[in-house]
Amino acid sequence: MFHSFFPQPKLFFPSIVIWTLIAIAVWYLFAADLGLSLGFTPVPEEQQPIDLSFFLLPENMWFYGYFFLTAMLFCGFWHLKAADHPWKVWSVWGSALIIFVTYFGVQISVVINNWRRPFGDLLVNALNKKPGITVENFYDLFLIFAQIAFLSMFVSILTDFFTSHYIFRWRTAMNNFYMANWEKLRHIEGASQRVQEDTMRFSSTLESLGISLINSVMTLVVFLPIMLALSHYVTSIPIFGEVANSLFWLAIFWSVFGTVLLAFAGIKLPGLNFKNQRVEAAYRKELVYGEDHADRAQPLTVQELFSRVRKNYFTLYFHYMYFNVARSFYLQADNLFVYFFMTPTFVAGAITYGIFQQISTAFGQVSNSFQYLINSWTTIIELLSIHKRLKAFEAAIDDEPLPSIDQRYLEQEGSVAHPDG
Repeated sequence: MFHSFFPQPKLFFPSIVIWTLIAIAVWYLFAADLGLSLGFTPVPEEQQPIDLSFFLLPENMWFYGYFFLTAMLFCGFWHLKAADHPWKVWSVWGSALIIFVTYFGVQISVVINNWRRPFGDLLVNALNKKPGITVENFYDLFLIFAQIAFLSMFVSILTDFFTSHYIFRWRTAMNNFYMANWEKLRHIEGASQRVQEDTMRFSSTLESLGISLINSVMTLVVFLPIMLALSHYVTSIPIFGEVANSLFWLAIFWSVFGTVLLAFAGIKLPGLNFKNQRVEAAYRKELVYGEDHADRAQPLTVQELFSRVRKNYFTLYFHYMYFNVARSFYLQADNLFVYFFMTPTFVAGAITYGIFQQISTAFGQVSNSFQYLINSWTTIIELLSIHKRLKAFEAAIDDEPLPSIDQRYLEQEGSVAHPDG
């Protein structure tokens, strides 16, 4: 699944984590201050532009240069180290491009968030009939938003286009690798389905999950400092009273709570989804044999196989029921969470509507990023079940015993197909 596309994945992926931590440490310990000394002075959050000139701010230009330097060093190293790997351009350089474009997309969200403050304040002032407000003021802000929106659309469409090609190259690498080892794989139950369908589902599922994960990480990198800066508007919260950086800690607490809640509620679902694929495959396999052999797909055998399908589905329905109860409870409470803890700030009149819009959006961005597992849990469950099926291929290629769950189901299928054996 991975070494067909990435060079030495057991070394490559840890090296990404280590290099990222090193790059972050160097940025905060040295590179950011170096930028200041070279004249790349940060602009205070309240003074940041709300139009496309945001991307040309000195601190942004300095960070872009730093990102490109660290990416070039990392990718260049792996390009030379994996000189013979056929997919190194897509897997190494393509991954770096996706990470940067995703970061740039998050920055577009920052510009839109900056735009919300003047628009919200202008709207309230207009509704309160304050003098000096004209339709041109609104049209100017609408024009700025249109420019940001078109840039967002352009980046999003190109990112989706490139990512689709990236993921299909990954599927191609898996397909080529499995077909090169077909003699070892063709005896495994559902081998053709795993090569064709599971690799397709694995790649498409990773496309959505991978982009969501990168976007969540980049959103945290960009919006956490913004959340810290906005926290000075909310100095007191219910129950806890005065709390420094209150919005920051609330976002972390609420997201961790939701993640633990849903991880606990959905702990059984990956295994059940995997079992569901197996019982469906066994049932389908017997029906296919029955098309060509009169002694196969007999009523008792089919009834037994379908009873397993029914039992597994009913078990899935039960576990998804309480999982959805927990998920719905959390998501409904999430709608009022930030409003509840900001009530003292509302009553004190400490912020304007525009500032509240900015806080609400930033809080939502940070909490949604921390809630990656919550928002993606059902997709992760599907990916884990696909991964379990493809692991059997890896075991066969490496001449290792099949995973225990595969062996158990092969024994069960054999007892059904040959009840007298």
